[in-house]
Amino acid sequence: MKRLIFILIFFVINSISILSQQLIGKIDTILNSLPVGTSYGILIINPLTSDTLYARNISQSLIPASNTKLFTSAVALKLLGLNYEVSTKIFTDNPNFSDGFIDGNLYIKGYGNPAFSDRDLDNMIRTIKDLGITRISGKVIGDDSFFDSNYRREDSIEDEKSSVKLPPISAVIFNRNQIITQRKYKNRIRNYSSYIPNPPLYVAELLRKKLIENGVRVDDRFETGITPNSKLELASASIKLMDMVNVINKNSNNFYAECLFKIIGAAASGVEGNAFSASQAIHRFLKENDIYSTGTNIVDGSGISRFNRISVASIVSLLEKFYLDMRFYEAYYNSLSIAGIDGTLGSRMNRS
Repeated sequence: MKRLIFILIFFVINSISILSQQLIGKIDTILNSLPVGTSYGILIINPLTSDTLYARNISQSLIPASNTKLFTSAVALKLLGLNYEVSTKIFTDNPNFSDGFIDGNLYIKGYGNPAFSDRDLDNMIRTIKDLGITRISGKVIGDDSFFDSNYRREDSIEDEKSSVKLPPISAVIFNRNQIITQRKYKNRIRNYSSYIPNPPLYVAELLRKKLIENGVRVDDRFETGITPNSKLELASASIKLMDMVNVINKNSNNFYAECLFKIIGAAASGVEGNAFSASQAIHRFLKENDIYSTGTNIVDGSGISRFNRISVASIVSLLEKFYLDMRFYEAYYNSLSIAGIDGTLGSRMNRS
């Protein structure tokens, strides 16, 4: 079986400009011992001088797996900014309501907030109660229009064959779009999870139910729809972009990465977030910032797809660009997993 090894080494070297021959010899020994047919790439540079210290197969396009997240998070930071927040909001189309009576509808609109949970929804309902609202004459409407309706990755990627399953990638998200139930099995209580098939409808129903339970009368039903331009924000729950990026890069969270991918698509296109717009935005970013991109193909945000292709030259070029950018370097660097210490690399390369 053909093996694939994706090796990336990015050294920050201040006082030396060349690697010791002993270390080069060790690297050569490892690479020369790989089975025939193994695909790999390795590149070591001095980012301060751009001198190449060691290189093999640097332009070969390889399947990057979770290294794709480096590009997703980098482009998001540059495109959206360090202070950007990803929100879920509740609006009304009756901005001039009075005496606690909303003569209109309530809308819950998602902007791809993957952390939105029970606690957030309860806090938003408390905010509505604190505003003195006691009755809503209209409907409770879930608005998922910030993203497209392709909830499954395989709906956006032609001929996608990856068997890795994720919850629906929607703009309105609740508890990561999963329902956890407990069942007794062989005298033990076990947790079972299932995906929410229609997140905006589910959240609209849940919001209506919780409002009624908390003493707010809702006269009409729940459904999905679009928030009108004329609206008033009543409550909001957000996650900071940097917190999202930390989860993606340190913990290699695929769900967060795919949500951020669509957020990139929405920000870049000015319309609904989708995989095509996100992919185009990332490739455009690489070209505009002179980041090596020959042979690069990015079709998702997480790296699950085996249609993704990236070379080590492209990754090192991206990292070098961020290393030299004082605005983003510290935040981006601190989001990365440290070998032998934390994140997905916490139990790997312990003696490195």
